[in-house]
Amino acid sequence: MEVLTPLLTVFAEPQLLALVALGTFAGIYVGAIPGLSVTMAVSILISFTFTWDVYPAISLMIGIYMGGVYGGARTAILLNIPGAPSAIATALDGYPMARRGEAGTAIGVTTVMSCIGGFVGIGVLALAAPLVSDFALRFQPRDYMLLALLGILLVGSLSTGSLVKGIFAGALGIAIGAVGRDPLTFTERFTFDLQILEGGISFIAVMIGMFGVSEALLQLHHVDKPAIRQKIDRIVPSLATVRKHLPLSLQTSTIGVVIGALPGTGGDIAALMAYDHAKRVTKHPERPFGDGAMEGLVAPETANNAAVGGAFIPMMTLGIPGDAVTAIMIGALFIHGLNPGPMLMIDRPEMFWFIVGALLTANVFMLIFGLTGIKLFTRIVEMPRSVLIPLILLLSIVGAYAVNNSIADVYWMLGFGVFGYFLRHYGYPLGPVILGVILSRLLDDNWRRAIISEREDLGRFFAGIFSSPLSTVLFIGVVLIFVSQTPLWRRLKARVLRPSGT
Repeated sequence: MEVLTPLLTVFAEPQLLALVALGTFAGIYVGAIPGLSVTMAVSILISFTFTWDVYPAISLMIGIYMGGVYGGARTAILLNIPGAPSAIATALDGYPMARRGEAGTAIGVTTVMSCIGGFVGIGVLALAAPLVSDFALRFQPRDYMLLALLGILLVGSLSTGSLVKGIFAGALGIAIGAVGRDPLTFTERFTFDLQILEGGISFIAVMIGMFGVSEALLQLHHVDKPAIRQKIDRIVPSLATVRKHLPLSLQTSTIGVVIGALPGTGGDIAALMAYDHAKRVTKHPERPFGDGAMEGLVAPETANNAAVGGAFIPMMTLGIPGDAVTAIMIGALFIHGLNPGPMLMIDRPEMFWFIVGALLTANVFMLIFGLTGIKLFTRIVEMPRSVLIPLILLLSIVGAYAVNNSIADVYWMLGFGVFGYFLRHYGYPLGPVILGVILSRLLDDNWRRAIISEREDLGRFFAGIFSSPLSTVLFIGVVLIFVSQTPLWRRLKARVLRPSGT
């Protein structure tokens, strides 16, 4: 009863229920607009809610968080513009489905699977938070570096063509992410003595330009073609479809929870790793990955929503934020006189269970709101291209400017949009570029922390890798993933699987 009372508080009080619903609804549409991040929305809310009681304030923030993570998939599917970095992988198969007239099906599947992933993440938060946080604490800087390397090597999953082109695109993204002043030494890197480059390049501007503007420029080649009519006779996926993809969704939800619980990672890395996992375990997809595979929607959407529950685990048990949004929520709890961490679990256990209840409520509202308005949304891709192309450009400009209220970001966005157009024209994938930009900081910072902790001795560094079971497993994973993407491995695999006598 002591657990059920705070857990059911949200359901019992109409005001809290309304705030969670309002936050989830707003979060879905904030997340769907490129550049308007959930982090931005939650940080703005602090200034409006610091005079409120703690329960209403946290209810509204949790609703926006849960809705915003899901909302990024809408524009990723309809316009090939991810509303958030965690929706990059969703665009890889969601947009091809929309171009086939299956946008309604794609949005319906992502909504239901996002809800399943959310429930898994919340369930792990409620039942196994101390165990998962204890595992997350075992990660050392070298482990984060190896995790970033695993992410970089996902270029094989994001590259449907040449592996060399994929590696080049990933390396280009790392270089873009390194532009600006070094956060550890404050020295300039790749700035060429230009003041505009000292603050670095916003990865949101790069992402919107690469996906949004380049897509608008490609559409100019087909401006006279009629719009694709969308089939929206069935939005909610059938029980058979959910049952078929349930094993994969549970696997990728687990990936999402674990990655989400690692401080400084988040749903974007979880979604990309889940997408790679889906490509490896799905033997016979109905369509190839990158061409509208249903598994390509299931994996990233379950993972990035499960990562929400994962991000709350270190926040609630250790006082360490799992991502940028939970870092802001820690600040909100401090403002309201609470101290997130082990003592909060002892002194105010009802707060923990209230947050679990608010997350559950937000997840239910996400399913309800996510399955409504789809017919209206799909009208976007049925617009004539003469209207759709200016709309894409307008959304891209607004999104790029909204990040820092800087016109410079708009220029960067337009420049990377033109650059992305030529990359796509010559067969270079854009996903690895964005992935490289996102992971650049994680890779760079943790490599230097790891080597400094070993007194800049490479021998000690590698000895540390093989003396730690966790580091050893990650290192072997890096090697295997790299080797498995080489042409030699594919030839050997084909020879082994070739029937005898052929």
